Amino acid sequence: MVNKSKAKGNRFERQIVDLAKSKGFESKRAWGSNGAALGEHPEVDLLINNFKVQAKCRKQLPDYIKPSNHVDWQVIKEDRGEIYAVIPLNQLLDSLKP
Repeated sequence: MVNKSKAKGNRFERQIVDLAKSKGFESKRAWGSNGAALGEHPEVDLLINNFKVQAKCRKQLPDYIKPSNHVDWQVIKEDRGEIYAVIPLNQLLDSLKP
């Protein structure tokens, strides 16, 4: 039997795939959350068009990571690290539509 954490992750991955498909994107989940099933690196959980996605679901995210209602994106980085943009998935998918 699948443990609760794994089942939660599987549901989250399916939710992302379903949302992307509803917006007209080709999207598929890797069997067993292993990108090797899609011919990708094992860390890839799903594909949206040609984008390789790893999905992480947590009980709670720190408030400083989540964009507030007053901004479109939250931009974060660690010291001497890469810069990342945190954006609601719906907004990202809408902006990627041709």
